[in-house]
Amino acid sequence: MEIKVVDKKMIGQYLNLYKEVYKDNSYYRDNTSSVLKGILSGAATICKSSRITPIVIVDSGKVVAACTFAVVDRMADTLQLTFFEALPNHQVAIDKMIDYGRKLAQEYGISKILVGLDFHVNYGLGLLANCYDKLQSFGSSYNPPYYIEYFQKHANEETRLVNYIGKMDVFDSDKNVKLRERIHNLYKVRKADFKNLKKDVAIYTSLNNQAFRNHKFYYERRLEEDLELFKDFKWLLKEENLLILEHQGIPIGFMLWYPDFNELINPGESVGVKTVLKNILFSETIQKFKLVEIGVLPAYQKKGAVLALFDECRKLVGNRFRLCESGWVLEENIDSRGFGFRWGDQEYKQFKVFTINV
Repeated sequence: MEIKVVDKKMIGQYLNLYKEVYKDNSYYRDNTSSVLKGILSGAATICKSSRITPIVIVDSGKVVAACTFAVVDRMADTLQLTFFEALPNHQVAIDKMIDYGRKLAQEYGISKILVGLDFHVNYGLGLLANCYDKLQSFGSSYNPPYYIEYFQKHANEETRLVNYIGKMDVFDSDKNVKLRERIHNLYKVRKADFKNLKKDVAIYTSLNNQAFRNHKFYYERRLEEDLELFKDFKWLLKEENLLILEHQGIPIGFMLWYPDFNELINPGESVGVKTVLKNILFSETIQKFKLVEIGVLPAYQKKGAVLALFDECRKLVGNRFRLCESGWVLEENIDSRGFGFRWGDQEYKQFKVFTINV
């Protein structure tokens, strides 16, 4: 068994492991390889501020596991074990991978390894821990169940995340008309202006950095990184998918939502031109949309601002979708979980992040 550091000639071997792991899985959609390709090639903006060591583990001439170790300058006390994939029944290979990570962390003067964060929460957070027989939604993690077992034995800390799913016929269950009128008089919600994309992405980035400053796994995002992310999906997103909340003309919050484009993608396929064409021709077939991210400045939290965003989103989606799925929420985030229970019928998927002490 051999560990190899991936160079540009070996990128294909790393990416081919995805095909091997998920070749018979009807629930998996490839939302990852295009992002990972940019990171492995060094083209992604995040690479400019990160120390990256991608590796593959080869057993009897076959790649059986791969990951990218990364240290981002704004999270310099953490070695991330990111974009992990592995074949089943290779615990020994994973043990060797973690040993390699420990040595790398010691070399960098770092005391912990984080498993489950893919560079930044905007790329992905958490290994899927249940619902393996449900279609992976666009932008959500998916992995086989044995990934949890691979890391659980090494973990010193385990953080749980959950998301929610609900039926649209109960999405607008709040009938307090006076409350809604007061909120609508207090706040304004507008769609993003994609003709001035840089301006509104700058607002999105700034609001993110302020709203999630104390989040356990969040670190400050840079404008060029978010611009890259939006431009990657500009052919799928519409201006209505990024809502900006204002109070007296000042941006104080946002909501990012979009249709579950994975319903248009065949098993194992990635987002591409075919997805864009299907979205143009068959968008009405999508049954679910995702509330990906909601951020409100601390001074306006618990003051009806989130309700204004929910109301506007409800008006925009109308009767287009049957279901709504939320993004992940930290189990300890009681306020956000309260909104999940209010608009969602139930807890849906669970995710786990592991911290390994060096």
